[in-house]
Amino acid sequence: MALEYASENFKRDREIVLAAVTNNANALGYASNKLKNDRNFILSAVKENGWILKKLSDKFKGDREIVLAAVEKNGLALQYAYPTLKNYRGIVLAAVKKNGLALQYAYTTLKNDKEIVLAAVQQNGYALQYAPDEFKRDGEIVLAAVEKNGLALKHASEELKENKKFILEAIKKNGEAFKLARSRDDSKFVLDAVTNNGMVLEYAYE
Repeated sequence: MALEYASENFKRDREIVLAAVTNNANALGYASNKLKNDRNFILSAVKENGWILKKLSDKFKGDREIVLAAVEKNGLALQYAYPTLKNYRGIVLAAVKKNGLALQYAYTTLKNDKEIVLAAVQQNGYALQYAPDEFKRDGEIVLAAVEKNGLALKHASEELKENKKFILEAIKKNGEAFKLARSRDDSKFVLDAVTNNGMVLEYAYE
């Protein structure tokens, strides 16, 4: 943000401004208008800091190459993409591979794409909360989610929350997931659970 106090000459300097916006996307507001409208500069900038997409004009937010570069750096930058690009499969897939939570910003058509949902939960199990209900009932999707983050079981269908296989996988990652199980009064199951993660004993019935 020190760019605000630089001379106009430095606000036109590509190297200076690139260093500034790499550090803080908001610094783009102090760059010269020429650089703000220089596509090559903007492309270089988003490759260093995906959040810069938030500060761009619609012209650049609708530029596939710029948006793709931004989400490859920071998946959550997808929220600032021009609406039509949130329905562009290549961009959404790149975004969720970088940060699974970017799934929340994808258009419904792509939220119904199993490959995209699977990629999202493999990156961040909590992305399961943004998946359609059909995927919250999908064993492959839910298993991938709980293998990444045991507490993702919270967002699975009620049926899978009661499935001992999924519960045991979830507690391998996070013993706290055992609180979501409805079988905590089953001594055999509790034995299986504490064998996987001794800390779950804290959540078992007295």
